[in-house]
Amino acid sequence: MIKAVYRWFDTRLGIGDTWMPMLRHPVPRELAGPLGWWYVFGSASMTLLLVQILTGIGLALTYVPSAGQAYESLLYLNYQQPWGWFLRSLHYWSGSAMVVMVLLHMTQVFWHAAYKYPRELTWCIGVGLLLCTLGMAFTGQVLRWDPDAYWGVGVGAAMAGRVPAAGPTIVDLLLGGPIIGADTLSRFFALHVFVIPGILLTLLAVHLWLVIKQGVSVPPQPGKIVDLLKYDAEYHEELRRGEPFLGEAMLKDVAVSALVVIVVVTIAALAGPKGPSAPPDPTLSGANPRPDWPFLWLFGLLSLSPPAAETAVILIMPIVLVLGLLAVPFISNRGERAPTRRPMAILLMIVIYAVLGVLSYMGQTSPWSPRMLAWSGDAVPVNLIKKMDESLSPVELQGAVVFQNKQCRNCHALEGIGGTRGPDLTTVGTRLTRDLLIDQVSNGTPGGGNMPAYGKQMSPTEMTALVDFLVSLRPAGTPAAITPSDRGTKNKGRLPNDASATTGPSAAK
Repeated sequence: MIKAVYRWFDTRLGIGDTWMPMLRHPVPRELAGPLGWWYVFGSASMTLLLVQILTGIGLALTYVPSAGQAYESLLYLNYQQPWGWFLRSLHYWSGSAMVVMVLLHMTQVFWHAAYKYPRELTWCIGVGLLLCTLGMAFTGQVLRWDPDAYWGVGVGAAMAGRVPAAGPTIVDLLLGGPIIGADTLSRFFALHVFVIPGILLTLLAVHLWLVIKQGVSVPPQPGKIVDLLKYDAEYHEELRRGEPFLGEAMLKDVAVSALVVIVVVTIAALAGPKGPSAPPDPTLSGANPRPDWPFLWLFGLLSLSPPAAETAVILIMPIVLVLGLLAVPFISNRGERAPTRRPMAILLMIVIYAVLGVLSYMGQTSPWSPRMLAWSGDAVPVNLIKKMDESLSPVELQGAVVFQNKQCRNCHALEGIGGTRGPDLTTVGTRLTRDLLIDQVSNGTPGGGNMPAYGKQMSPTEMTALVDFLVSLRPAGTPAAITPSDRGTKNKGRLPNDASATTGPSAAK
């Protein structure tokens, strides 16, 4: 019966004529031995990608990519939908395991110098697959739509916003507007479910085609170098003595892939799903702006960088890293492949992994501004509330309370006490006008800077009170900031040295 069904499909699809030769393509005979265990990480990555697709389809049946319902739909999956928690957990942990397997696969290729002639393009496509895998991880974190996700989007938009000239356009394209709003989640959902997987599957098809076309590299041996003039003939001879992939080599792939899936299922069952921790409100005190583990090294690097170097780190370093990876096979596409004959390359790889490990540890453990709850317990300085010649109005006092409750001091200091991520606000009333303050608080830093938008996290009454308080933050007797047009109007008829007309707005950080 099974054979009859197979013949029916084979007659129409040509399975035997198309797929079986691909499965039986020859591979170096060393892959049938112990050295073949080095070549299993690519298959394990594809197996985890299949798990990601299947669990992702299951989650998409319930998840609502709407800013108003995403959080509730995740709670429904966690606590009401039968096995919904396990589906989320399996999706998250298989995604993390996929990042690990892709990194191990690229490490093995670099260790064996399998990127050399004629597999330069195979390596470059692999770099694209790594970037797509990391893109899936980042956009997946955003879909949790909790305070961590909100901060993650804010940091990502801040990084994109620093691109010269095109920054605001990129931020608008990512967020669906100048601030994180209703369209933001649907855009990241489209990236996570359609755009990035589409690119990833396309690159994977090309990658597999190249693997079949150029063959699997022979395990390296000291003294057996890659010679562009002789390699093709030597490799052809290796394949003539090789083994079919549909044999020992494939059994190793199946065994390791099955083991990886078992480990992932066990971790998913024991650890459970990740988040959501709370509704997506950045003013909640429990928010932890740290990203998921694949990006902790970047988080740690940014936390250690001085503010003046942040833009260079954000804009230049990723480009240098990607170009460096793409350049690897073109810098050295011939010569020795054995790790023992390439000490500098192996040392470089060890140093890179050591640096990434230290930065990830720093990103996980080091304090980083904003420090949640770090200064929320410190009262607003009394001299800012009761000045020598005037006291704050009831609305301004209410604004001081809003300032404390919304955790503004986690990023902004008053008289030097508080966060350092944003500017000290002790005299902000002399620098920014009321309209500029409203715009800054509502929409965040223009172009996706450090400060996220709080327009949707405050009522109009709170916004008015907070801005009144901020306007009051200036030395006693000093007038509030005014716009250039207002200054021109007020200067009419005044003497040039009139002190009351000398203060104007200045750009905030």
